[in-house]
Amino acid sequence: MITGLTHTHSLLRWILLVLLVYAVIRALTSAGKRYFEKERKTALVVLILSHIQLLLGFSLYFMKGWHNMLGASETMKNEFTRFWAVEHMSGMLVAIILITMGYGRIKRASDDKAKWKKQGIFFGIALLIILLMIPWPFRGEAFAAYGWF
Repeated sequence: MITGLTHTHSLLRWILLVLLVYAVIRALTSAGKRYFEKERKTALVVLILSHIQLLLGFSLYFMKGWHNMLGASETMKNEFTRFWAVEHMSGMLVAIILITMGYGRIKRASDDKAKWKKQGIFFGIALLIILLMIPWPFRGEAFAAYGWF
């Protein structure tokens, strides 16, 4: 079961990244253009996928026992355990909060220029945090086992 959840979490990561990159690029290149309904729907799908990722991530966090390591002093000394027990979860949580806030502000914005600006700022910062908090294989020897998928 844990393997299936891990693969689902990893697959959705790529879908979310592609949509988030698309949303940020559109926001940066469309500042003076009209904000169509398809753009709002793209932002909504980003929001939904990020929340699904959050639920899958929390499930894996507790099922793999990373929550038990928070009190151990050795956790903070080891890059690998610190990443999984603290950094990954905290960073992704902040990114998902930014996506949620951004979507809410996009919905409430009165004009198209403000919608593009909110999408660019909130989704852009969230994308940056997500890219920093993904366990990329080039991050170190311990992370190489996770691969690209």
